[in-house]
Amino acid sequence: MTEEIEFIALSEVGRRFHQEFTVRLGDVDAGGVLRLDGIARYLQDIATDDWQDTGVDSEDIWVVRRTSVRLVEGARWPTYLQRMRLVTWCGGVGAAWAERRTNVYVDDVLVVEAVALWVPTDRSGHPVRMRASFFAVYGEAVKDRKVSGRVVTPAVNEDAVLREWTLRKSDVDIVGHVNNAALWQAVHEVATDDVRSVTVIHHGAVEWGDQVVLAHDSNFAWLVVDGQTRVSAHYGR
Repeated sequence: MTEEIEFIALSEVGRRFHQEFTVRLGDVDAGGVLRLDGIARYLQDIATDDWQDTGVDSEDIWVVRRTSVRLVEGARWPTYLQRMRLVTWCGGVGAAWAERRTNVYVDDVLVVEAVALWVPTDRSGHPVRMRASFFAVYGEAVKDRKVSGRVVTPAVNEDAVLREWTLRKSDVDIVGHVNNAALWQAVHEVATDDVRSVTVIHHGAVEWGDQVVLAHDSNFAWLVVDGQTRVSAHYGR
């Protein structure tokens, strides 16, 4: 029901973007540990800041299709007020998508790895092919590595627990969809405390006014609208 996600090492060539963040109160749980939706927010922010920093003049809007996050062996999730250094780079490219890799360091020790599949879209939300301006910035790093844009849609298990998932107006972003990080809140709600890896796939947009059902079992979660899976997640220990 899941596909293997490849976590490649930090590239020695091409563009790399660094940024520091402090783990804030609004992103931690009652034990002071960085929540999954908090991690998603930092990954989203550094991706946006990297793209803005390139200076590329484009009306394309990048949307995330799949994100996988895992703890490095022996590491723990960052905690309240810890200083994190994030490093992001392009790990590969396809015809109409790109892979973004991000490493998270605490005290210069690698603790979290992330890999995301991003798709450029026009203002109407339709995917567009990778543009020459993208390759002008990231081309050196991705010229030898092609990545697949294929994602798997796991079926909702028959014994999954079902509950209503209520949306908030504050969850809707400028694209008119429920923001990626807000959707990770649902995963955090049902994932156990000992989770060490999470993969979230966006199969379709969740929009304001949708009646959303959250289904989950011990390893998977689904956000379902009108019988269709809009978001699926797999978490491991």
